[in-house]
Amino acid sequence: MCGIVGAIAERNIVPILMEGLRRLEYRGYDSAGIAVLNGTQQLKRLRTVGKVKALEEALEQNPAHGNVGIAHTRWATHGVPSERNAHPHISLDGLAIVHNGIIENHEELRADLQRHGYTFASETDTEVIAHRIHHHLERVKDLFKAVRATVAELEGAYALAVVSEHDPDRIILAREGCPVVIGLGVEENFVASDVAALLPVTRRFVFLEEGDVAEIRRKSVRIIDKEGNSVDRPVRESELSADAAEKGQYRHYMLKEIHEQPRAVANTLQERVANGRLLEAAFGPAATEVFKRTEHVHIVACGTSFHAASVARYLIEQICKLPCSVEIASEYRYRSPVVMRNSLFVTISQSGETADTLAALRLAKEAGYLSSLAICNVPESSLVRESELVMLTRAGPEIGVASTKAFTTQLAALGMLIVALAKHRGADAERERGLVTRLIELPSLIEKTLALDPVIEELAKRFADKHHALFLGRGLLYPVAMEGALKLKEISYIHAEAYAAGELKHGPLALVDADMPVIAVAPNNDLLEKLKSNLMEVRARGGELIVFADPESGITPSDGVTVITMPKHVTYFQAPAVYTIPLQLLAYHVAILKGTDVDQPRNLAKSVTVE
Repeated sequence: MCGIVGAIAERNIVPILMEGLRRLEYRGYDSAGIAVLNGTQQLKRLRTVGKVKALEEALEQNPAHGNVGIAHTRWATHGVPSERNAHPHISLDGLAIVHNGIIENHEELRADLQRHGYTFASETDTEVIAHRIHHHLERVKDLFKAVRATVAELEGAYALAVVSEHDPDRIILAREGCPVVIGLGVEENFVASDVAALLPVTRRFVFLEEGDVAEIRRKSVRIIDKEGNSVDRPVRESELSADAAEKGQYRHYMLKEIHEQPRAVANTLQERVANGRLLEAAFGPAATEVFKRTEHVHIVACGTSFHAASVARYLIEQICKLPCSVEIASEYRYRSPVVMRNSLFVTISQSGETADTLAALRLAKEAGYLSSLAICNVPESSLVRESELVMLTRAGPEIGVASTKAFTTQLAALGMLIVALAKHRGADAERERGLVTRLIELPSLIEKTLALDPVIEELAKRFADKHHALFLGRGLLYPVAMEGALKLKEISYIHAEAYAAGELKHGPLALVDADMPVIAVAPNNDLLEKLKSNLMEVRARGGELIVFADPESGITPSDGVTVITMPKHVTYFQAPAVYTIPLQLLAYHVAILKGTDVDQPRNLAKSVTVE
């Protein structure tokens, strides 16, 4: 969602701030802004609606330079996208802030500030914070103390970066519920909401914990925790390279990330499986003991990660013979779940900063679960740091808002979890070897499936004038159909729905006609004959069928039935990862024809860090 960048140095930091904003564009935003302190200690602010490119053009017309500054990309929460609602926000005496998150008691604080004579230029909760800091600064005469006094009053989630004309040698940070990181340089330091923003200038990072307030100077960093104690947070070195998030030869990040999936899945499996065995220690030193005791699995996730979790439910119950429940994180938070004995609590998130998933984990820690396991793509994330067991997916940076390689690497990680649990539920060495072999074959099968790209590009032309689509699957391919529908609606804006194929006759069949294509995934499994019957129901009502089918499925092309032949010998265990690939490609090519913004679809954000 929103993105923060800041820097303090001897050199002009405006190019650093702008490059950081460009690297945060993938998060989704509607406006951008920058505020810098120049040599005369005067604050200069520029804000624009739209893309970072618009801010770059504004800077060309009205140049800014300085040694201290903050910048922001905003995703609207309080107040419509507009220049007056864009960050940074300023208060009196040249005090400026940027803010990620939502302040729930902003109306109460706004009313109190108005009684003290403050006026407001925006509709945002962020301007309330700016004035509140100034209000406290009048009393305590120290910016660091004023920020601490302000955050003590805030209810909600926030990451803050604050600068002031009257205190030009430092940036003040605060964190509660939203990530913020300090980048360490040589006699210069940086701040951001995401490591990716700072990779061109540093690979050494300090991550603030919940409740921390920090003072960033050119040559030093000071951190105070929630209790008021000075603390040293560990310095971590990122393994990401500065060019890891570049498009390269591809037209869009999404297409690049689709084609990176064979390597991403292989990287996820590497060093975790060897000689037909799973190395359980990859989940953490306590993993073996936890898996031995596990009698129930409870998985919580959002969006695409929820679909990966839903696939895992079928496999955990069938292969491991363990009960498994799967829940949307935003729903889990607001009910009182009954925790079964020896339940393993699993969270799945690409970013590791998804607000609802993080909140679910924190609630689960008080609920009596056996242990918590995070499946995540970001090693420095809050979800990873707060979980007892961890499986990193090694997908690398995923810039496209519509998740692709995160999904398939999550499936690979879940596959390893299934092998681990099965080992302690009676699976012998031969069974383990068979499952591990199927996982190792995944990258090659995905590579073969990507060869269908030209065929699917041609197929996409049939969607150019469509407004609705229906996706069908059965068993563990039903969540794959859900993921396919999500991809199509996310980036092409075609209304798409997914159903378990057996549910057709219970309502959705009423929608089927020649103008509503029906897309089905049809691997050769025990439910294939049932699925064929469901597809005949569609044809009998004049619906156009597009079927991604196993070569031995017996489904043949005919009038109104298009069959795309998938690779041979895809097993039940492998099918979800393999059959999602053509659905990703279909969504991409349809979006190209529709002329939408593939990587940054409207109204959506990559990392949803607010409720």
